[in-house]
Amino acid sequence: MVSPSSFHHNDALSDFYDARRKATFEAVLARIRGKSPALLPYDEIRSKLGGIEQAHRELQEIPLDAIIGTVSRYNDFTRSLLPMNPSDSNRWANVRAAAESLEGLPPIEVYQVGDAYFILDGHHRASVARELGATHIQAYVRKVKTRVPLTPEDQIEDIILKAEYTEFLKQSRLDELRPGANLVVTVPGVYEKLLEHISVHRYFQGIDENRPVSYEEAVVHWYDTIYLPVVKIIRSQNILRYFPGRTETDLYLWITEHRAYLESELGWKINLITAAQDLSDRFSPQIKRWVRRIVRHLVDFLTPDELEPSTPPGEWRRQRVTDAENQSLFNTILVALPGDEASWKAMEMALLVASLEKSFLGGLHVIPDRQSLPPDRIEKLRAKFQQLCEEKNIEGNLSVETGEVSRVILDRAYWADLLVLRLLFPPPLKILSRLRSGIRRLIRLSPVPLLVFPAGGIPDFSEIVLAYGGGPRADEALFLATYLSSKHQIPLQVITVDRGRPGDNALETKARNYLESHNIHSARFVHQRGNPARIILAFTRYKSNALIVMGGYEGNLLRELFLGSTVDRVLWATSHPVLICH
Repeated sequence: MVSPSSFHHNDALSDFYDARRKATFEAVLARIRGKSPALLPYDEIRSKLGGIEQAHRELQEIPLDAIIGTVSRYNDFTRSLLPMNPSDSNRWANVRAAAESLEGLPPIEVYQVGDAYFILDGHHRASVARELGATHIQAYVRKVKTRVPLTPEDQIEDIILKAEYTEFLKQSRLDELRPGANLVVTVPGVYEKLLEHISVHRYFQGIDENRPVSYEEAVVHWYDTIYLPVVKIIRSQNILRYFPGRTETDLYLWITEHRAYLESELGWKINLITAAQDLSDRFSPQIKRWVRRIVRHLVDFLTPDELEPSTPPGEWRRQRVTDAENQSLFNTILVALPGDEASWKAMEMALLVASLEKSFLGGLHVIPDRQSLPPDRIEKLRAKFQQLCEEKNIEGNLSVETGEVSRVILDRAYWADLLVLRLLFPPPLKILSRLRSGIRRLIRLSPVPLLVFPAGGIPDFSEIVLAYGGGPRADEALFLATYLSSKHQIPLQVITVDRGRPGDNALETKARNYLESHNIHSARFVHQRGNPARIILAFTRYKSNALIVMGGYEGNLLRELFLGSTVDRVLWATSHPVLICH
């Protein structure tokens, strides 16, 4: 006759073999997914993370799902505590039988690292409890203090990253100097690069401040003035949504490296916002953005520039954050330099704006297709450009490219915040000539505002004349006129015109309300009835150095071609620089 105890033991053995089959299946699945099924080794983890064991232990209930490792039984149990070793059958069965006895199971002993636990004693008890459907188990818990906490979800590759993070924190002491700083990454090898960034920053900080800089000072200064501004851009532009599973520190490094690459390729200074946007546009793995890139390239390839849709109103402004690196809208200014006298006058205008905005000035000389320029002529252009920049204490660089002039300028304008052009040939008033006009194409397709400098103009301005028509692009002109007047204390005059359209009478009120909401109360207003271009030209004819600010082409392509534009008519006749806004 079989005793009850033998019966329970046999049942427990049966449960053990069931659990072993589950363990084998779990191990196969884990390897298919590229993960390890084994418990993590405590001593190795503690060493990597620089853990310090606390002497005191407490009796607690801990979640079984949070047990991820062991002090000694690495190969005997899976990550979910299923038994792997067939020689453990009797011991496991005895514990299983004891679990249903009156005595029950005594607490296990564990180390706690962050939110994760490592078993010191009681592997079989934890395994049986899990197999019986328990979610928690009593344990004597001894905490282990680390700079970087663990989570129950961490795999061995996560531990490697956290070990590297621990070493970074040991060297930089950033967690002590800036408590709450979170520089978690998802790619190995990043922290060595961050330490290099800090060392380079320390070197240049010492040069800038003309004194020795301690390592701790450099760490704090790097974090506050270099790292955090990039993180601010990442958050304000919500760039993380384009790179699922990545962290802000991942993107910090990618953006700074991408910026360095762009600056090397273009020979220009590239602001962080532009570099961040280009990174997300070109390298986001999201299907939507990948498809959008393909469609955009196809449309660009199949559609002639003359028929391409113009830049959407306000697009350039939405992509800029004025207080990310400094308080300027125009961090990078592009000036096209064919090399004639008029273009050097346009550069003087660009230098004036660059002085006001503390901008980088990028010069561009385009050699048309199938033409060449002697090297000595190029060197003379570079020398004159650098001389003019140095005289005004402006940082700048001249690039020389070959290609179709308008297309090269538009491609370069993508990297700028303002495009400055000299105007020799205004947009023609005849339909077919207008369609082929290079300046008209630049006005329509430029991704940034254009500052057009007319032949015979004066490269200076002491007042702003805003021509406000109430359309979306005119609203951008209102925004820019407000910005320039407010920031640089330049007098502002606003022209509105009644053309007999509904709402024309409210234009002055709309502009006044906007200006006053931005604390500009001294602007002067002119409201007249008639032809907008004639009124603008008549009003500015006797002004010595005004800057006209107006919106770009408001109408659709056919309307613009057949009926012309106020912009074209003003460009035909004015001697003042014109800032055309999108």
